[in-house]
Amino acid sequence: MKTSQRTVRLELTEPLRISRSTMSAREAVWLTIEHEGLRGHGEAVSSVYYGLDASGLARLLHAESARLARFGDPETALEGFRAGTRRGTAPPAVTAAVESALLDLVGKRAGAPVHRLLDPDALAPSAPTARTIGITSPERAAAHAARLARDGFSVLKLKAGAPDPADDLARVRAVRTAAPRARLLLDPNGAWTVHASERLLPLLAELGVEAVEQPVAPGDPEALAKLAERSPLPVIADEDAVGLEDARRLAGRVQGINVKLAKCGGVGAALRIAELIADTGTELMLGCLTASTLGIAPAVHLADRARWIDLDGHLLLADDPWTGIGGTDGTVRASRNPGLGVRERDAAGARA
Repeated sequence: MKTSQRTVRLELTEPLRISRSTMSAREAVWLTIEHEGLRGHGEAVSSVYYGLDASGLARLLHAESARLARFGDPETALEGFRAGTRRGTAPPAVTAAVESALLDLVGKRAGAPVHRLLDPDALAPSAPTARTIGITSPERAAAHAARLARDGFSVLKLKAGAPDPADDLARVRAVRTAAPRARLLLDPNGAWTVHASERLLPLLAELGVEAVEQPVAPGDPEALAKLAERSPLPVIADEDAVGLEDARRLAGRVQGINVKLAKCGGVGAALRIAELIADTGTELMLGCLTASTLGIAPAVHLADRARWIDLDGHLLLADDPWTGIGGTDGTVRASRNPGLGVRERDAAGARA
């Protein structure tokens, strides 16, 4: 098996402001694994929050993919790589990208899409995805929400955590008026205190918000669990739920856990978390970082396993270099084509 890499810049259509930062672009590293004329692809994206830049990702991907040389075929490599990642120290975003490329390659060799590799009887998953609206004025948020609702989006996720919580409430009210039938999710990215959360959550419930992600700062999962116990609407752990042990600590104590493949380590790790929280009263949310279709696709093959789907990272890009999972009409769909079922567009959309 041969491996190669390519680093690209993914520009957003417009800057996305959240409580801790504003982002206008991400660097991405694409990994390709080739065997007997077939190629599998995976993507890892840079993240200031997780301390990963493009050069670091490239170096780590090279080291991890070098481990594949000792395996004779992609199927054995996938099994061996997954076993090794449970003991390894590579960042989850890196292991997720390598596993993605292996799954893509194994699926192409088998003539089967990834969801059929995971469950031979599975139908191609499809689900309404949330569409993110960043922190902005109530007027701009309302106009954006109205456009998205007209385009077919039935789930909207509002970023929150403005310096004045009244601004968050005003934005929710404006969006609720502009898109009265939309399901609303809210994500402060840990910007609120426990006291502020206890005051705001009942008001948000009255406005019809369906669930709130990580309202309080990460680092104190006990406080998050206690808040969830008293909350009038579901609380979903995100930054406090990175991997399996975090999920074990919070299972049955929060109403949801946001699983991002780049955060937990890939499809295999996500499936272990889903199995762990099943029947505990904690439901699965599938989230993502801003990424291309290539980076989002593996999670779309899991979309039938989650209550909440937030897989719109590719929809935030000015020019997505890959295609194959849809989403512009509000619904993401796993392809029935072999592997991840995605293909690269003309290279004009990404600057190497």
